[in-house]
Amino acid sequence: MEQGEGTPPTEGLDLILDDPEDAPEERRRRGSFLAGGAAVYRQNRTLWIVAAVALLGLVAGLLLGRFVVSPADAAAGTEPPTPGLVTVPVEFGPLSNDVTIRGEVAYADPVEVRIDTSTVPGVAVVTGQVPEEGSELGEASIALEIAGRPVIVLPGELPAYRTLRLGVEGPDVVQFKTAMRALGLDAGDPADAVFGVEAAVAVEALYGRVGYATPDSEEGSEESLRAAQEFVRSAEQGLLTAQNDLATTPVGATPVEIRQADNAIASASREFEAARSADPQDPVQLGNLLDTLELAQLQRQELGADRTDATERAAVDAALVQLTQAQEELARAEEAALPSLPAGEVLFLADLPRRVDAVTAERGSILEGAAMTVSGATLGLSGSAAEADARLLEAEDRATFELPDGAPHEATVLAVGPGEGDTSRWTIELEPDPLTPEQIQELQGSNVRVSIAVGATDGDVLSVPFAALTAGPGGETRVEVSEGDPREGERAATRLVVVRSGLATSGAVEVTPLEGELSEGDLVVVGR
Repeated sequence: MEQGEGTPPTEGLDLILDDPEDAPEERRRRGSFLAGGAAVYRQNRTLWIVAAVALLGLVAGLLLGRFVVSPADAAAGTEPPTPGLVTVPVEFGPLSNDVTIRGEVAYADPVEVRIDTSTVPGVAVVTGQVPEEGSELGEASIALEIAGRPVIVLPGELPAYRTLRLGVEGPDVVQFKTAMRALGLDAGDPADAVFGVEAAVAVEALYGRVGYATPDSEEGSEESLRAAQEFVRSAEQGLLTAQNDLATTPVGATPVEIRQADNAIASASREFEAARSADPQDPVQLGNLLDTLELAQLQRQELGADRTDATERAAVDAALVQLTQAQEELARAEEAALPSLPAGEVLFLADLPRRVDAVTAERGSILEGAAMTVSGATLGLSGSAAEADARLLEAEDRATFELPDGAPHEATVLAVGPGEGDTSRWTIELEPDPLTPEQIQELQGSNVRVSIAVGATDGDVLSVPFAALTAGPGGETRVEVSEGDPREGERAATRLVVVRSGLATSGAVEVTPLEGELSEGDLVVVGR
């Protein structure tokens, strides 16, 4: 169909309406809509043209107003501004002077754990008790099991380098006794550096606590102990026999023999007295009776002298000596059989508990080299600073750093010291305040900005920039406070306030008004 004059083209409408993808109903509806729009345009064409011209005129006016400047305005723009005062407001709040460093967050003091396997009989095969990464090793815990034997963790700094057995002496013995005391076991006085019977008994108690059999004693000691015990039993039986023989051996005269001898003396004495009383006396008879009396007395004196238990007593004495020797030998055998502490079955670690960072030992493998790496169980924070800054710090200083979520968290300075080697930077060790397990996991291995306060005010104070301080004629410190519009320049009203300066930081100084009033928000002059 041909288009009439003034009728808008409908080729586009034909293309849309003839879209093969559209359904007949959809083509009919869309064609009606576009045809209606074309009709509206034809009826209001003059109005649409006028609106477009007005819009173009508005835009052109705005552009000319922005880029075209009148001569009067141009002259005014070249005049210098009115001189004025440079002022800043007085601040009110806490003021501190900080040393800022970068710090690494990690578990402190990582060390490689190496176990002496020289005392292990046979091959040093890892048979169990392999710890998991992230677990902790504490007092009397088992670090590893090698060839069925435990490696017991004890507190101490000196590595185990020899087997501790009865009679050895040294600082490692003192360390063992101290560790046992920490566990509540009595191993003897730590001031005594000798490994005695009490220490050996403590070894047995230690293994009983961790659930393992006591280490075997020295080779042949059990046989020696049994032989010594048999020797003591034999000596005791010998002493008992000698004592029985002594008890049954008659010594001296019997009571009957003594009574007979006494009677003989009495009879001889009566006969002698009767002969001496006769008148006349018979000298021969008297002499014979005297001899009889003296013989009876001598016989009484010697009665039983040939019966002695000297032999039996000697046998008892010999049996006692033999028993003493046997008991001494038994004591030595018992000491030799007392448990010892093999160097390969104990692991001394300082600052327990310790965290297991990495494990290289595997169950069923032969232990060679380091078994694991452990570190302190608490998260540490370490950094470095120039010597001038580090000398401002000391232990117990408080510090602040940001957590991963941006929240501030506090820490305490533990130690400050010169760096190792030729480095001029000093090391700073800090301990964060308690953290949650989630925070520890997020922080570990991160680098954070740490602020350490080396001086702080006690609460909120007034502070101004250094440039606001001036010296008065008497040497007093003053600030100039603007009370008018600073843009008035020299004509602006100001007043002087005498102040006492306090803590100074890199950007401000604490001030206390002495003469005049000074408040937060007052404008102090820092330049003109």
